[in-house]
Amino acid sequence: MSKPRFLPMLLGWLLIALVAFAGPALAQSTDPGASAPANATLADMLENPDTRQQLIDQLRGMAEAQETQEASPESEQASNGTAPPVEKPSLPRQLAEMTSGIAGNIGQQVGSLYASLVGLFAAGSDAASIDFGLVLSASLNLGLVILATFALFLLIRRLGRPLFARLSLWSMHGPALQPMLRLVICVALAALVDILVVALAYVGGNMVATFVVGASGELTTRASLFLNAFLVIELLKAGVRMLFASRYEGLRLLPIAAPDASYWNRWIARLIGLAGYGLMVVVPLASAYLSPALGQSLGTLIMIGAFIYAVAVVLRNRRKLADALQRQAARSSLPVTRVGLTLLARIWHLLAIAYFFMVLVLTLTRPADALPFVLIATLQTLATVLVGLGVSKLLNQTIGRRISLSDELRRKLPLLEVRLNAYVPKALKVIRTILLIVVVMVVLNAWQVFDMAAWYASEAGRGLVAKLFSVAVILLVALAAWLALASMIEHKLNPATGGGEPSSRAQTLLSLFRNALAITLLTVTIMVVLAEIGINIGPLIAGAGVLGLAIGFGAQKMVQDIITGVFIQIENALNVGDVVTVGGVTGTAERLSIRSVGLRDLSGTYHIVPFSSVDTVSNYMREFAFHVGEYGIAYRENIDEAIEALQTAFNDLSEDNDFKLELLEPLEVAGVIALADSSVNIRVRIKTTPGMQWAVGRAYNRLVKYRFDEAGIEIPFPHTTLYFGADKDGDAAPANLRIMQGEFTSDGSPAGQPRDAEAPEPDDTNARREVHNQDGDGGVDTPGGGSN
Repeated sequence: MSKPRFLPMLLGWLLIALVAFAGPALAQSTDPGASAPANATLADMLENPDTRQQLIDQLRGMAEAQETQEASPESEQASNGTAPPVEKPSLPRQLAEMTSGIAGNIGQQVGSLYASLVGLFAAGSDAASIDFGLVLSASLNLGLVILATFALFLLIRRLGRPLFARLSLWSMHGPALQPMLRLVICVALAALVDILVVALAYVGGNMVATFVVGASGELTTRASLFLNAFLVIELLKAGVRMLFASRYEGLRLLPIAAPDASYWNRWIARLIGLAGYGLMVVVPLASAYLSPALGQSLGTLIMIGAFIYAVAVVLRNRRKLADALQRQAARSSLPVTRVGLTLLARIWHLLAIAYFFMVLVLTLTRPADALPFVLIATLQTLATVLVGLGVSKLLNQTIGRRISLSDELRRKLPLLEVRLNAYVPKALKVIRTILLIVVVMVVLNAWQVFDMAAWYASEAGRGLVAKLFSVAVILLVALAAWLALASMIEHKLNPATGGGEPSSRAQTLLSLFRNALAITLLTVTIMVVLAEIGINIGPLIAGAGVLGLAIGFGAQKMVQDIITGVFIQIENALNVGDVVTVGGVTGTAERLSIRSVGLRDLSGTYHIVPFSSVDTVSNYMREFAFHVGEYGIAYRENIDEAIEALQTAFNDLSEDNDFKLELLEPLEVAGVIALADSSVNIRVRIKTTPGMQWAVGRAYNRLVKYRFDEAGIEIPFPHTTLYFGADKDGDAAPANLRIMQGEFTSDGSPAGQPRDAEAPEPDDTNARREVHNQDGDGGVDTPGGGSN
C-alpha cells in the first residue's frame, strides 16, 4: 500500500465489532420483553428429551460441586469457629474458568441449534407443524419490500452523484478557506446528503410495505424489522463512506490512496451488511417463525464468524500495517510519537486480536451490561482519534507552513520573518504534544481507566490545569514582548527605516541592549514560571545574590572589565568599525562587548583587549580627521614656489571624483616649521571625513611628488659635502685631486714608477683639507649615509 493503513484498519475493526455484536446487546437492553424468548427457549429445552437430560446433568454436576466445597477443610474450619482465609482466584484460574464457560456456552448453543434443526422435521414435534407455505409467502412479501427499498436507494444515490462530484471538486480546488476546513465542510454536507438519501429510501420502503405489499394501510412486523435494520445499517455505511469515499477523493477524511479506500470501504460495508441484516432481520424472523433456540444459535454463529473474519483480516495485513507504522514513525517529528508507533508496529496484531476476543467473550457471557460499555467506549475512541487527527492537520495547514510577511514589513523588520519561522514549528510541536496527551486522556476516560471528570473536579486536577494555563500565558507574553522589543531595535538599526543610517554608537548600544534584554527576559520568565508552578524562588534569589557577591570578590578583574566597558559605551569612546588605539594596540574594532574589545591591526593580527587594561582610548574616527604632511625642500629652493606647488597638488586632489567628497575644508598651510640639517620643512594640513585621512594623505603625497618634479623643486635626500676652504675674497682653493690605484710610495707616486724630476715637491700647507657637511657651491658632493 502506498499510504499508511493503520487508521483505516483500526476503524474497520471497531466498526466490525460494533455491527457484529450490537444486535444482541441492543435487543436485551431496549426490549422490555427480552425475557420472553428466554422462557420460550427454556420451555423448548424441557420438551426435548435430549436437551432436558443435558440440563439435568448440568444441574446435578453443580450440586455435587457445591457439596464438595462444603465438605472441604475450609468448611470444617468454619464449623469449628475459625473463619477460613478468603483467597482471590489466580489469574490462570480465572482464565481457565472463563474459557471453560465460553466453551460450554458455545457447545450448548451448537447442541440447541442441532436440536432445533432436528425438531423442525421430526414427526410429532411442535416445530414440525410449521406452515412452510405461510413462511414462503411472508418471505416473498419481505423480498418485495427489500427489493423496492434498495431500488429506491440506488436510484436516489445515482441522482445525487453530480452533487457529490461538485463538493469533491470544491474541496480539492476551492479558492477560499484552508484545505482542511474545506474538507470538513464538504464531508459534512456530503454526509447530510447521504443521510437524506437513506431517509428517502426508508420512507419509500415504508410506503411500499404499507400500501403495496400485504394488507393496505398496515405495516407488517417483518417489513418493520427490515426497514429499521436498513435505516441503522445504511447510516453506518454512510459513516464509513465519510472516512473512505472511494469514488470522491475530495470527500475522503483519511489520507489514503483510492485503491486502498475502495478496498476497505467494500469489505467493511459488506461485513456491516451481512452481520447487521443477519442479527437484526434473520435472527428475529427465525426466532418468531421457526424456533427461538434456532434464532439464538444463529446469532451466536454470526458473532463467531465475525470474530474469525476479523482475526483473518488482522493476520493477513500484519506485515503491511507494521511496515506502514514504521514509515509513519520515521516521518514523525515528536520523539514520543515515534517511539509509540515503533512499539505499536510490533504488537498491533496482538492488541487487535485481544480486542476482538474480549468483545466476543463479553457478547457470549455478559451482553446486557459489559457489551454496551465496550461499544460506547469504542465509538468514543474513534471520535476522539478522528477529532485529534483533524485538529492536528488543521494546525499544520494553518500555522505549520512557512510564514511569509509582506514586502513592506519584511523591509522594515528583516529578521521578524526568520524569527517567526523558527518559533512556529517549536510551538506546533508543543501544541501537538498537548493534543496527544488530551487524546490519550479522553480515550482512557472512555475505557474508565482514568476518570477525567473526577480528576478535574479534584483540587490537584484544577490546580495543575490552572498552573499549566498560567505558564502558557507567561511564555506567550514573554515571547510577544521579545518579538516586539527586538523588532523595535531592528527597526532602529535598519538603514531603510527609522532615522536612516544609524551611527556606530547607536549600532553598538542597541546590539548590547538587545543582548541584555534577551538575558533579562529569560531570567525573569524562568523565575516567574518557577514561582507559578509552586517553587519558592526566595532562597534561589538569595543564593544567586550570595553567589554573585562571591564571584564578584573572586573575579575583580572581570568586574573591573564590565564597569569600565559600561562607562566606555556610555561615553561613546569607541564603536565597532572605528580605528582606535587601546591598551597600546592600534587597529580596527571588529567586536565590542561589555567586557572587552577585539582589534584587527594593519598586519591582520586579531587582538582582544580587556577594558581593565585600558587607560586611554585614542579614536581616529570622530566627526572629522586631518592629514598632516611635512614636506622638505632643498635650501636653494624658493619657499613660496614650493607652497604654490603644494596648493596646486591640493587643487588636483579636489578635482578627483574619488576624493573630492572626502575633503571638508581648503588646504591649511602652516608654513616653514623647521630648518633641518639638510632640508627646509613645510607643514600642511588637510581636513577630511573620519577614517579617510590615510587614503587622502597617500593620494596627496603622490600629487605633491608630481608637482615638485614638474617645477624642478628638489626634495633633498641625505648626502655628504667636502669643503676645501676659501680665501679672504671668498674664492675656494683649487682641489688637488689624484686618482690612485694599487700601491703608492711615500712621496705619493705609484710603486714601481720613477718620480718625475720636474714635478714640484708637495706643499703640505697648501694641501690642507677640511671636511664639512654642508650644502652649497665650491665642493664635491658624494652620496653618503644619514637621513632627513
